Amino acid sequence: MTLKEQIKLSSVPVHVAIIMDGNGRWAQKQGKDRFWGHQEGIVSVRKVVEAAVAIGIKYLTLYTFSMENWKRPQAEVNALMDLMITAIRRETPDLIENNVKLQMIGDISRLPEVTRKNLENSLKETAANTGLTLILALSYSSRWELTEAARQIAREVAQGILTIEDINESAISSHLETRNIPDPDLLIRTGGEFRISNFMMWQLSYSELYFTEVFWPAFREENLYEAVLDYQRRERRFGKTGAQVQSETIKHY
Repeated sequence: MTLKEQIKLSSVPVHVAIIMDGNGRWAQKQGKDRFWGHQEGIVSVRKVVEAAVAIGIKYLTLYTFSMENWKRPQAEVNALMDLMITAIRRETPDLIENNVKLQMIGDISRLPEVTRKNLENSLKETAANTGLTLILALSYSSRWELTEAARQIAREVAQGILTIEDINESAISSHLETRNIPDPDLLIRTGGEFRISNFMMWQLSYSELYFTEVFWPAFREENLYEAVLDYQRRERRFGKTGAQVQSETIKHY
């Protein structure tokens, strides 16, 4: 059986988030410029989106550009923005054909105007799609997101819209960039690093974490299937005992 055939489609993670790491290091190992790694990383995005659609994943979030990435050399940032424009224009027709809806989380106001306009056009063109929701985390930072949520909640308390007693986990979640999006079931990080790098820290509270040495430009369908199979072998307890989870599973069936 292939890896894909081994996957239980009835228990595929609803939401998979990926920290796409290792573009530059992969390129340097090939004796190429870092930007070449970013270009090849776009191929991986296409392949992984297609694989996610094939096995029925409903939400796929890709950590595309962090707020910390603005600190990189200006030439690299400019090249990444140009690449983003090209990729968005090129991939939008395929997203429409595959019924993929594009969304974005992050501080879009920091993006160059031409990048922002191309992204907004793609968001509009795919808005009616009902299959996989592809979420790009662009100019995103979890600490920024939580800070913005705190500010908004404080304003609503000051305006009498909320009371202090109204502030609970649900209220905080509803003020995040990911409101109306389920928390990730599975986080994948490529490139051999073992950290979450200021990514969806609230939302990842109970996510399963999967780390791989594979650099993002080399990450393909089979690598996604391996991660999903690893996820399906785990027991998700959410604070309960294993016996409780097994009992609930039996009752469910």
